Amino acid sequence: MKISQSSAALFLRLALASGFLSAVASRLGLWGKQSSGWSAFVSYTAQVNAFVPKNWVLAIAVISTVLETTLGVLLLAGYKTNYAAAAAGLLTLLFAIAMSSSSGIKEPMDYSVFAFSAGAFLLATMPCYKWSIDQLLIK
Repeated sequence: MKISQSSAALFLRLALASGFLSAVASRLGLWGKQSSGWSAFVSYTAQVNAFVPKNWVLAIAVISTVLETTLGVLLLAGYKTNYAAAAAGLLTLLFAIAMSSSSGIKEPMDYSVFAFSAGAFLLATMPCYKWSIDQLLIK
């Protein structure tokens, strides 16, 4: 079975978008009983960013939530996809580095954060984006 590059890019774009949006939905309580909740997310943010001053933790949690929401929506819609994907790759790479610094390499490897980041960087290099606003704007 051969998968076209444009179909793979579409799947990758939707997978990355859903990863970001699902995480945000969980911390905002939108997954019901399966949600992690905001306070648990802020605590996890403090754990992952143990090397920063405590008074930065809430700002990091809010900023990361805004970025993940924005990047998730941009990727889902396929708007400015190459920029959104590059930013997603950078954000998740920073997350993986923070996780590694605070908890060791095993945690980001177990949660495939480096793979998520690499996928985002790969998506940023794609020449076109099937079923996207970007594609509509080219025509």
